[in-house]
Amino acid sequence: MINGIVCLDIQKVQASSLIVRRNKLPNQPSESQGVTSPLFRIVKNGKYGFIDKTGKIVIEPQFDLAWSFIDERAQIKINDKYGYIEPTGKLIIPPQFRLAFAFSNRLALVVVKDKYGYINTNGKLGIQTQFEEALAFKNGLAAVKIDEQWGYIDFSGKLVIQPQYEKALHFNEGLAAVKINNKWGYINSQGHIVIQPEFDETLVFFQGLAAVKIGDKYGYINRYGQLAISPKFDEAWEFNFNLAVVKIGRKWGYINPHGEMLIAPKFDRATSFTEGLAAVKLDNKYGYIDTQGKIVIQPQFDLALSFTNELALVYIDGKVGYINKSGEFIWSPSN
Repeated sequence: MINGIVCLDIQKVQASSLIVRRNKLPNQPSESQGVTSPLFRIVKNGKYGFIDKTGKIVIEPQFDLAWSFIDERAQIKINDKYGYIEPTGKLIIPPQFRLAFAFSNRLALVVVKDKYGYINTNGKLGIQTQFEEALAFKNGLAAVKIDEQWGYIDFSGKLVIQPQYEKALHFNEGLAAVKINNKWGYINSQGHIVIQPEFDETLVFFQGLAAVKIGDKYGYINRYGQLAISPKFDEAWEFNFNLAVVKIGRKWGYINPHGEMLIAPKFDRATSFTEGLAAVKLDNKYGYIDTQGKIVIQPQFDLALSFTNELALVYIDGKVGYINKSGEFIWSPSN
């Protein structure tokens, strides 16, 4: 086992990683849509580096901050400026940005003098920094804010949907949630309203369904705006692996696209399924279940995140490690 991982604040990670953020504008450095390289961030002696799936260090810890590789680029922070490295660790785009985000569709959102724009994988500005706020490109379009209103641009930077919304989220499955007169509805890629703005909260469409809040409960609508699953949940997430996390009372479980409870609400917390597994919290510890609800990695962690490229980040006593799908440590959380 490899030693020397720095302690982190678990409460902050829980807040940022596991709590549902509804209708936030997700300018998260990790937000992405691209090809993820199988390298994993580590922190050692206060510096960030990367290991491979076997736990071997391939990029020595040397950065003040670092994020995952997307499209063969990872953001890093040195002396309060952001740049990008390639998977060999070579600095490919020098630290120069006040903020920089993950590549998505081979463009990355950056901030220069409080304006948002987009660079290509060589670090050249593909779309000039001109927007008050912006989101990453997803499915060919990006939401941008101009004069306090949100619209959408294409890869050339051309406005294809004029700024007219109070807020706007990503396109997925051909639809995007937008806010009009303090209510959320959905538009298509031509900017036409296809589901009237009548919801207090919404999520993006996955597997043909989107979670919406009606009154004080969550249900799901289909692409025509019709209720597919009646609003009866206290919280509801997107579908993945034909399962969605829902909350009833104080417990979390999983439903199928018909609204049937397939995994009983018995968990104190739960995450969406990725790579066939989901992290759940029982008796104040996190473990993992499969899509049948069977515990496959016993609850033993203070915090556990989703699997990516067959490894998952876990926390024990404020220290960080990586496990594989057998629950074995690839990177040890011991000092």
